[in-house]
Amino acid sequence: MEKKLGTYRWTVVALLFFATSINYLDRQVIGLLKPTLETQFNWTESSYSYIVMAFSAAYAIGLLAFGRIIDFIGTKKGYIISIIAWSGAAIAHAFATSTLGFGVARAALGLGEAGNFPAAIKTVAEWFPKKERALATGIFNSGANIGAVVAPIMVPWILGAYGWEEAFLITGGIGFIWLIFWWVSYQIPSKQPKLGAEEYAYIHSDNEPEAAEGDHGKTISWGKLLSVRQTWAFVFGKMLTDPIWWFFLFWLPSYFATTFDLDLKKPSLPLVVVYTLTTVGSIGGGYFSSFLIKRGWSVYKARKTAMLVFALLVVPIMLARYATSIWPAVALISLAAAAHQAWSANIFTVASDMFPKKAVSSIVGIGSMAGSVGGILFPLLIGYLLDTYKAAGNINGGYNIIFLICGSAYLLAWVVMHLFVPRMAPVNLGEPTKSSTVTV
Repeated sequence: MEKKLGTYRWTVVALLFFATSINYLDRQVIGLLKPTLETQFNWTESSYSYIVMAFSAAYAIGLLAFGRIIDFIGTKKGYIISIIAWSGAAIAHAFATSTLGFGVARAALGLGEAGNFPAAIKTVAEWFPKKERALATGIFNSGANIGAVVAPIMVPWILGAYGWEEAFLITGGIGFIWLIFWWVSYQIPSKQPKLGAEEYAYIHSDNEPEAAEGDHGKTISWGKLLSVRQTWAFVFGKMLTDPIWWFFLFWLPSYFATTFDLDLKKPSLPLVVVYTLTTVGSIGGGYFSSFLIKRGWSVYKARKTAMLVFALLVVPIMLARYATSIWPAVALISLAAAAHQAWSANIFTVASDMFPKKAVSSIVGIGSMAGSVGGILFPLLIGYLLDTYKAAGNINGGYNIIFLICGSAYLLAWVVMHLFVPRMAPVNLGEPTKSSTVTV
């Protein structure tokens, strides 16, 4: 049956997968170079947290802007602008000569990288029926893990062979290669000549047709989007959980180095294991809710049940404080990181389930901006805790508190989302109803 339908939509997912891999490769580089750059530029934990915050703040602004831009100009042009901006910024790190210079380059990277998820989620909404969206999202979202797996192998090798500057130059240049394939291969379904009629009909079998290219400018106002409960459910779901993933990206290498003496100048097997298993979580999480839907569950019941399961799987990370060797810690962190990616695949899909295609990028931008706001505040706390406990000669005490926060964040997010939208009904963007609106 699949062969009769055609499979070009999966080619589109492959493009999104590689873009997301490059996105996370570029943002992961600085975490792996942190010990080297700390020595060269005399960074404290707080100094590094400020650099992370610069990325987070710019990423937040960029998400809001790109969400709107992509709904206005379309996914193809939006992705092109995004990847040119972030790849150029990644390369610019090589020319930084001060902590301020890294902060500026990091902010530019955040602005550019912000376009990836609004564009990718909107692309999935354009190319997939609801019953396949979580799986498609899980597949492309697993690119985040591949980028994080490649980085611990690639970056130390480049560092040892050439230097930290070349690590930024080489990884930053990869995005321009992807750009060629996107430019040549991508069109929306109605304009893609390689797409068969059967597959086109299947893509639109349970949702509204995509907007024509000329209709992208007809966007829905932020005021209207912020007036519905579904928006706020997505906002708080992202705000409470995104900062945990950023902790895994930006501080996990340092945690293994300080707690278990992991040498970050060599390829790091523990990091490879963690990020490889998150790939299983991302694809498996998308598959799980899609499987429940195929078994007859409603779309929203399947998503909410899956997200509760994944929230519970993060809780054991609280036990990492008792790990006396690296591999028990790796196992607990791997489970939590995999569960995060499973959660992520579903919460992104929830946005495209609840909102019409013409609003998807804007909603993803708003919610992801909220996640970035959390990503701005959480590093402040992390830097304070680690510096305080390091001064007292017990930096692991700081990590123990952080793991307690990580373990409880997803259950809190699930409860808040449930309170806002107990039934997760599709949003009404016409005349607001009493059941779907909130006072802002």
